[in-house]
Amino acid sequence: MNVLILNAGSSSLKFQVIATDLDRIKKASDERLCRGQVERIGGEAIVTVQNRNGPRRKLTAPIRDVAAALDYVLRWLASDISEVAEIRSLGDLHAVGHRVVHGGETFHESALITDDVLKGIEDCIDLAPLHNPNNLKGILAVREIFGRQTPQVAVFDTAFHSTIPEQAYLYALPYHLYRRHRIRRYGFHGTSHRYVAYRYRTLRSLTREQTNLVTLHLGNGCSACAIRGGRSEDTSMGMTPLEGLVMGTRSGDLDPAILNLMASKEGLSPHEVESVLNTQSGLLGISGLTNDMKVLEDELKVHDDRRVRLAIEIFCYRARKYVGAFLAAMGGADAVIFTGGIGENSPQVRARICEGLAWAGLNLDQGRNEQMVAREGLISTEDSTLNAWVIPTDEELLIARDTVRCILGEPHPG
Repeated sequence: MNVLILNAGSSSLKFQVIATDLDRIKKASDERLCRGQVERIGGEAIVTVQNRNGPRRKLTAPIRDVAAALDYVLRWLASDISEVAEIRSLGDLHAVGHRVVHGGETFHESALITDDVLKGIEDCIDLAPLHNPNNLKGILAVREIFGRQTPQVAVFDTAFHSTIPEQAYLYALPYHLYRRHRIRRYGFHGTSHRYVAYRYRTLRSLTREQTNLVTLHLGNGCSACAIRGGRSEDTSMGMTPLEGLVMGTRSGDLDPAILNLMASKEGLSPHEVESVLNTQSGLLGISGLTNDMKVLEDELKVHDDRRVRLAIEIFCYRARKYVGAFLAAMGGADAVIFTGGIGENSPQVRARICEGLAWAGLNLDQGRNEQMVAREGLISTEDSTLNAWVIPTDEELLIARDTVRCILGEPHPG
């Protein structure tokens, strides 16, 4: 089964095509046929495409909206220029899996998209006004182009965290605010945390119940997750992706009284304050330079800039603080997993985070850590009682597998 995976944003569309079925899933022989993304939708868009593991190619085209972006991708896929021999027409794409950011309290696992599921995604727009409307546009664009006969599946970022208990997901606000407005912790990056937990137990030949981890998804967006018995017990992101770790442009945790102070002192509206916290804070806000960790590391090496050093130190301190908190909440774990663009590619960040975890039994092997860039493997010493691993995430693979399982009515193993 050739599954088209889509992640629709406000001005971008990411896609992959993965060939998989139940037999391939059991043998872990899924095949990625191509990947790419359309950026700057609404004008002269930049299209990046890659056939299997071949070179990336960049194209440009005027693309007005998500539907036009999808049409462009499909025409490229079916053309000779794509060199994807398995896709010659729309009929060669058998299903579509969508990343959907928010499933609220309605969706605890991936779902075959029906009119009722569409309505459920719409009902969660208040909880994710920046994301769910764009995810819906992707779903509706597929319906328009493929028709209703092509099955579509929604895979929710929040679903993995639906096992978090009440004491972890409720805020200490008047309880009626939860009852009326569903104000609670939902968590995000669930598909990534779920994938690395699955991959870790596969590498270690463990059962789901034997899987006890703290996972760190560190990229432009960052989150930590406490996983006990293979299930999410707590996570750093909250009702929105703004809470928790320091991120590329998001502040993470702060005193809520700061919002009113910012509004009154700077003459900002509530919407403008939220925009500052989401788009002008984090690594960018502290450094005053960029939200790109690689650029910050290079800048620190060359110029030893004080604010750059401070941005990296605050980023790592907050991550280490959450690891310690989750280890305490869980009563310990077997490993800390690093994933995401920074987690997979920055030995320096991993070293800074692990520096303060010797008390928990984690001792970093410097040689292994330096070698583990965009690779999978152990980076702690053999005598560590708390191990550290790097596991590159693969959310798209889980979306493809969930799509197959939903269509065939097979439960996913988590």
